[in-house]
Amino acid sequence: MTNLDTPEFAVPVEKRIPTNDYPAHMQPIPPSRMFEIKNALDRYVANTGAGAVTYDASQGDGGASLPGVPPELLMRAAELHVKHGTGYDQPFGTKQFRQVTAEKYWQLNAASGWTPENIIFTQGGRDGLNKAYNAMISLGHGRIGDLLVVSRVPWITYNWGPYGIGLNVLRAPGQPSEGWRYTPDSIRATAQFAQQHGYQIAGLVITSPDNPTGRTTPLEEQIELAHAALDSGYAFVLFDWIYHWVTDGGPSDINTVLQAFDKDQRERLMFLDGLTKSLGGSNVRSGHLVAGSKVIKHINGQASHGVVPSYFAQAVAIAAYEMGMGEAAKTILEPTKQSRHILRAALEREGIPFIMGDGYYAFIDCTQYIEAGKASGKLSLLDGAIDSASLGGYLGETFGITVVPGVYFSEAGANWVRFSYALPPEITTQAVERLFEGLKSLF
Repeated sequence: MTNLDTPEFAVPVEKRIPTNDYPAHMQPIPPSRMFEIKNALDRYVANTGAGAVTYDASQGDGGASLPGVPPELLMRAAELHVKHGTGYDQPFGTKQFRQVTAEKYWQLNAASGWTPENIIFTQGGRDGLNKAYNAMISLGHGRIGDLLVVSRVPWITYNWGPYGIGLNVLRAPGQPSEGWRYTPDSIRATAQFAQQHGYQIAGLVITSPDNPTGRTTPLEEQIELAHAALDSGYAFVLFDWIYHWVTDGGPSDINTVLQAFDKDQRERLMFLDGLTKSLGGSNVRSGHLVAGSKVIKHINGQASHGVVPSYFAQAVAIAAYEMGMGEAAKTILEPTKQSRHILRAALEREGIPFIMGDGYYAFIDCTQYIEAGKASGKLSLLDGAIDSASLGGYLGETFGITVVPGVYFSEAGANWVRFSYALPPEITTQAVERLFEGLKSLF
């Protein structure tokens, strides 16, 4: 028995966290500037008058711009919740969620050795990402401060989410002419760069379709990239497939990927998915990770002292997976597909450089318009530069059309903008017309 009159450590000395003052020296994490974008529309309406028509091509929320989760699925989820009750669930979710997700949704092949127990529910994509990052740190090289590798123009939260929990972010080499895509050579070169600077790589994120570029990476290419990463000493590869249902070619097959790796390599793979994009369920907060048994055990243990999952969010997924995602997500998939074809045709007609595969987005090179705006004096200096942030402000305030400045993602995207076509096709047509009206006014 220890002395009850003295303090007591919870863990033995050899297991205690060594003191480290790195949080005191971190760069402050800025709030997302995405919320600033809509302010430009408010100014446009104030200047133009009440009733002015605006177009929001900046958002990635199908539940706001499209019908979102069908009411019948929400009602079915409510019925499931009433039957289930309101007690705590397990940190991984429920056996029911695991079973339906494994059998109805992924249709996991027994040859992979992965079962429902390789699935853990998360409260949306960001919760899933944070749990994946934590597992990468703890089960990879076991070091705070190692690296997460992302693309040269990554989703904004890839820059800051990992950093907030102890990973440094390293953007891989990439060229705009190739949509800043990874190559096996760039993955190997990134590993060498990390080693030269005294770091190891905890993980690589492969996103397809990509945010912000909309680039779609074929499954065979994703497999090749993952092999290059694992062979180069990357501890884990995370496939972020949150948009993979929102495609012309259909969703990715997890079994194809798993069969391309041996048993030990599979333990170093993670897959993120959920309802945020495919079902427009942003506010449902329903996501999940599929991963090796050690990863799932680690996340489950930590989640038992952290975020215990909501059953309703699981129930919405269960209802959708039982119906079949192709049917459940029609209200998102069909209008987005039509809008994708409208936007691609318009961009090709205008002869403007762009990147566009599937998902919700096109990434558009606006260099010629930014240069024209500089010459004409119509674009204002923002943050010490005239770039896509200046262009975004001008388009919003003057023409009532918002896009996301590429410079928000990284300096490599400084002359680019992200256009979201998660809109009804008739709105996409009008928004594209307004976009080019604004761009051409700069000359």
